[in-house]
Amino acid sequence: MLFELRQYRCKPGQRERWVAFMEEKIIPFQVAQGMVVVGSFVGEQEDDLYVWIRRFDSEEERQRLYRAVYESDYWKNEIAPLVPDMLDRERTVVTRLNPTPKSVIR
Repeated sequence: MLFELRQYRCKPGQRERWVAFMEEKIIPFQVAQGMVVVGSFVGEQEDDLYVWIRRFDSEEERQRLYRAVYESDYWKNEIAPLVPDMLDRERTVVTRLNPTPKSVIR
């Protein structure tokens, strides 16, 4: 089992729009493809911070789900073109995590 902790920085004034886009379009689409989204968050003291966590059973599953999502026509035509207006992609940080034996979110 592995997790991705994904930290995004929204462009000025775009965080509310980004959260709506994630909750209404991106997360439902990814979940429909089989992704497990553990949670999504905004920074309490950083008004440009958006964080979300995804869980995968294995590296093989992660690769399969990445293909299903990011190589789809829906992603390429409906989602990807809108992302650059809302996110500063150069500041994205993706951290891969392995849960410890007694972690609650396994």
